[in-house]
Amino acid sequence: MISAKLGHFLDRPLTPIAKRIPFDPNTLTICGFLITATAAIFIPFNLKVGGLLILLGGIFDMFDGVVARMNKKSTKFGALLDSTLDRYAEAFIFLAIAWYFMQKSNALGALLTMGSLVGAFLISYVRARSEGLDIDCHVGLIERPERVVLLCLGCLTGWLFQTMLVLFFLGHITAIQRIVHVYRAVK
Repeated sequence: MISAKLGHFLDRPLTPIAKRIPFDPNTLTICGFLITATAAIFIPFNLKVGGLLILLGGIFDMFDGVVARMNKKSTKFGALLDSTLDRYAEAFIFLAIAWYFMQKSNALGALLTMGSLVGAFLISYVRARSEGLDIDCHVGLIERPERVVLLCLGCLTGWLFQTMLVLFFLGHITAIQRIVHVYRAVK
């Protein structure tokens, strides 16, 4: 998984910008969520605009964490708010893509999209549950940053069916990898 390998590699180069941002990290989180929710409104009607809005929302999502870390404004509530709004935003995007497929009479695409949503939620759930058991669970092929990039590219290129195939399989493989990881950790 790319994000686990790279960690917060953007913190250092973005620090000068992050220190100049006058907004609270939670404000950035909420703005990113609202932009991504707007993307979901556009996706069924205009994929490219939806893809650009996903990208813009992703930039806000990236900056909220950098601003929190670099300005020493990280809070437990902020982490909860960010994670929760990330799940809502991702659900809205997947639902919008399923709607897009249904408008195109592509039931298989809609089913793959809903299956990808389930996989995405399971990835997050297994990690949260394992961390509740005091087991670090940064393993697997794909996490949210990779999903956001793929969703954005899928909308911008129009290759949504292929994107959903990739997200479906990688999402469920990642959930299984995490379950196996926890199983081995508790043995």
